[in-house]
Amino acid sequence: MNLFGRLKEKWNVSWLQFILIFTTFALGGSLCAKAGSWLLSLLWTEKSFIYWIVYVPLVTLLWPMCVLLVSIPFGQFTFFVNYLRKMGIKLGIGIGQ
Repeated sequence: MNLFGRLKEKWNVSWLQFILIFTTFALGGSLCAKAGSWLLSLLWTEKSFIYWIVYVPLVTLLWPMCVLLVSIPFGQFTFFVNYLRKMGIKLGIGIGQ
């Protein structure tokens, strides 16, 4: 079984939902990168070394919010809330149920 098939089975979703989830990941990540770049452009006019030092943690913090925002119109909000909860628990920062 290929990678996508394994993920589909692991997440226990239909192919349509799987495509919506992947689209949400892509658009959420893109939105996050754009928002991070825009926020830092307010502070720095050129992309110096310090820009990249700040950019990476900023987009890491923005990503969950962006992916949740994008998941709403795609109808995948519940999936991503659960996904982020599991990720937080694995990282030791989440609140278990």
